Parts: sequence; C-alpha cells; structure tokens
Amino acid sequence: MIASPEPLTSDLRVDGVRLLDRLRVLGEVGSTGDGGCARLALTDADRAGRDLVLAWMEDLGLEVGVDEIGNVVATAPGTDPDLAPVMCGSHIDTVRTGGIYDGNLGVLAGLEVLETLATAGIRTRRPLAVAFFTDEEGSRFAPDMLGSLTYVGGLALEEAQDICAVDDGARLGDELERIGYAGPLPCPGVVPHAFVELHVEQGPVLEAEGIHLGAVTGVQGISWQELTITGQSNHAGTTPMAHRHDAGYAAARIATFVRDLATELGPPQVATVGRIELHPNLVNVVAARATLTVDLRHTDEVALGEAERRLAAFCEQLAADEGVTITSVLLARFEPVAFDPAMIALVEASATELGHSVRRMSSGAGHDAQMLARVCPASMIFTPSVGGISHNPAEYTAPAHLEAGANVLLAVLVALAEVVS
Repeated sequence: MIASPEPLTSDLRVDGVRLLDRLRVLGEVGSTGDGGCARLALTDADRAGRDLVLAWMEDLGLEVGVDEIGNVVATAPGTDPDLAPVMCGSHIDTVRTGGIYDGNLGVLAGLEVLETLATAGIRTRRPLAVAFFTDEEGSRFAPDMLGSLTYVGGLALEEAQDICAVDDGARLGDELERIGYAGPLPCPGVVPHAFVELHVEQGPVLEAEGIHLGAVTGVQGISWQELTITGQSNHAGTTPMAHRHDAGYAAARIATFVRDLATELGPPQVATVGRIELHPNLVNVVAARATLTVDLRHTDEVALGEAERRLAAFCEQLAADEGVTITSVLLARFEPVAFDPAMIALVEASATELGHSVRRMSSGAGHDAQMLARVCPASMIFTPSVGGISHNPAEYTAPAHLEAGANVLLAVLVALAEVVS
C-alpha cells in the first residue's frame, strides 16, 4: 500500500546549494566547453563520471553495489533489513551534445535526500536506495534504457553484453570490463518496493503554463528503426533522372513522409529522422546506399502500431517506384507505460503539501522508471526545462525548481520508506 505524505518531516528540506554544486562538478566531467558535457555510455568520460558519483556514495557511508551490466546501486539500511528497498535514481550517461541536468538530477537529488535524512538523524523502516543505470540514452549501445531493462529481466544479460557500439563497433561486455564496471551482482536485480525518478521535463509544457512540477502519469511508446536503402551508384551528370535508383532521394522522401505522418495523425504522435548516412557520400555521385533512423512515439499502442504500419507501406511503395531495396532493422520497441495510480497521486499530494503547483502529464521521452514499472509501483517527478531544451548544452532548469523537485522526492521517499524516528 502506498502511504500519504509523512507529516513528521514536513519541515525537512534538502540543501539546494549542495545539490547544484554536485550537478556542476559532475557536469565538468566530459565537458564540451560550451556548458554541456559528453559522457557516452562506457567511454572513458563515463568511467570518470561513475568514479566521481561512486565516491560521493561511499563518502555518505552507503553500501554500494555494481551488477553485471554496470548498474550502480547505493543503499542506506532500514530498521527492517528484510524489507524490499524504496529506490530512486536515473542515469549519468549523456548524448554527445548533452546538458548537465538530464539524468544527473535524479541521481544526485537521490544522494541529497539520503544525506539530508542522515544529517537529521531520521531513520526509515525500509532501506532507501539510489541507482544509476547503464546506457539509458542508447546513443552508443541500442536500445535506450539498456541497463534498467536488463536489471528488470526484460533483456537477457548475455544478449546485452554482446551488443556492439554504433560508433566504433566495441562490444558492450568488453567495454564494461575495460572501464572496470563489470560488477558481480546478478541481473535481474533486487525488486524494489517502489521506484521514483526525478527528471527534467525535456519539453516546454511546465514552463509555458507557469507550473512548478509535473506528476508523470506514464511514458510514450517508442519505436526505433534503422532503414537501409540500396540503390545504384552512378554519375551525377550523365545519368538521366528517369534512369536513377537514388538511395539519397529515397531517404529524403522517407524523412519528409514521417514528418507529414506525425502532422496528419496529430498530437501526441511524434516522428523523427535523427540520422542519415549516404554512400559513397560524394558531391557528383548518385548515392548507392543510404542508412537512416526513424523514431516514432505515441502514448497509445494501437496508434503507434498504425504509424509503424503506414511507414512500412510507404517504404514498400517507394522501393517499387524508385527501383531500390529497403530493409528495416528494429532497434528498440517499447509499448506505452502507465505509472501506478497511487504513486502518481502521492507525487501530486506531496507537491501540493509543499506549496508547489503541479499538473499531471505524460512523458514524451523514455526513462528508466518505465522499465522499473514492469516489476514494482513506479512514478516520476518533472521539473521545468527552460525553453523546452534538452540533449543540448543550453539545457537549463532554475535552481528553485531543482530544489522543489528534490524536496518532493524527499517527501515521496519518506512516505514510501516509513519513518520510524
């Protein structure tokens, strides 16, 4: 049963300055020099970030464990060691053009909550755990949320370890060993009593509406595909247009189709072509091959499936019209996730109790919480993103909102873990 906000700690607050300091220090690891950072999963920069956060965990006297896929979980004991822990957390890997808040906020706010409780001498019946999960972004090893998916048993460990990086072909298991984070703890991991993730919204809704926080109701379904178009390389000047089998043109047609499809289907359907590569990629040669990715998302499974069907039908007709072949590889496919109603209500009530405006909203981005929701009650707290900007060095959330989100996280964790003194 999910408890209501605990009045015993109603006057307890996190140290917002300390939280912001840690965010800034971690943001310097892999700094891109323009306010952002690049810590792709299992790179040297990711190792340095992991080492820093793990040192902070150990400084707080937490019991730190690393599992076979590199997920790190730090636990503060409860008075009843037989009870399942209440867990919070997120990730510290970034995209290549990342900001300093995405993922990091959820991990470092969790540490701040545990330090605040320890300093105040407050004990809970259930253990409290803070986790950061491997390769949440999926930028280097697909799929995204790889570590949390493996943690809950949704992806076999051996399969995850054999995934190769999209940039340099490195094997995930080998990279874990190389950076020293192939841990001994088994996957799947310990099932928490509940999971809560604090995260920046990464969208414009909260700021546009002047609302302090979001109580997240669920996460959109995600479909990632990689399409390979094979045509015929030929001379750009001597080949008449009617005689071309142009893979580059076909890729462009797909890119415009998915944009038009999202517009036609309407919100909350979104569709993105995020990567296009041409071969031989020369100014005076008709492209023989094109590789592109398509990202489709929707809050409704039936609607997401319809978007996938229409894309497949378009590609089939395009291939026939242009005399090319188009093949598809599914990189990731997650159905929409609805969070636990009682957990959503607890986030909402905790925010209201602390004097913050709050709205219920779905998430357009994928998060580790959607994976933990497979095995335990889960929810999320959103803080506003200025300009709706994320995956960008300009990503920013005001300190007051960071602190507000962390205090709601504190209230939710205390309610779930049951204060005893």
